[in-house]
Amino acid sequence: MADTVRDDLVREKQLLLNEIQHRVANSLQIIASVLLQSARKVQSSETREHLRDAHNRVMSIAMLQKHLSSTAVDNVGLKNYFADLCNSIGASMIGDPGRIKLTTQCDDSVVDPDTSVSLGLVVTELVINALKHAFPGRSQHGSIKVGFTSDGKAWTLVVADDGIGMPKDKEDRKPGLGTGIVEALASQLGAIVTISDAAPGTQVSVVRTA
Repeated sequence: MADTVRDDLVREKQLLLNEIQHRVANSLQIIASVLLQSARKVQSSETREHLRDAHNRVMSIAMLQKHLSSTAVDNVGLKNYFADLCNSIGASMIGDPGRIKLTTQCDDSVVDPDTSVSLGLVVTELVINALKHAFPGRSQHGSIKVGFTSDGKAWTLVVADDGIGMPKDKEDRKPGLGTGIVEALASQLGAIVTISDAAPGTQVSVVRTA
């Protein structure tokens, strides 16, 4: 009897948590929509760009919230998780899917929900950065690849593109908001971020050694 009551309470708590997460995701999408509408109305190109960046980040968090609500409290398989996440990013940010190809190649790694959210945010930021900086025009063709492999507690996350590559001028290489977010999340995960010239394009590796 006690076990039945406990199971019912756990189920009820999980349903409530899922409902809250779903509502949060919907609210975030509404905020993102308002940001995008505001971006279309402002005259300043710089302000418009900042609002669009904010829109993309809010949308990425909304995507993660929806995925979290669907996975409940179970551990998360990164292969399907990253594939679904990148499909969502591509659908919302790549107007012509034939122009930029966004693909994932992950092993069968499984992580806890908290780690999956952090890794998802890292992937989202790196993909957004690649779309913005590696393919700044509207006519360039190319690809972005997301890869993940693990060995025990050690793992490597790689996001690589074949775009225009790293800026030649060191002044233009100053880290932006996206880079700062990735660095902070990597630090929480006990990982180190390395950015290298992929010739062509740029490769960002996030590596945890133990």
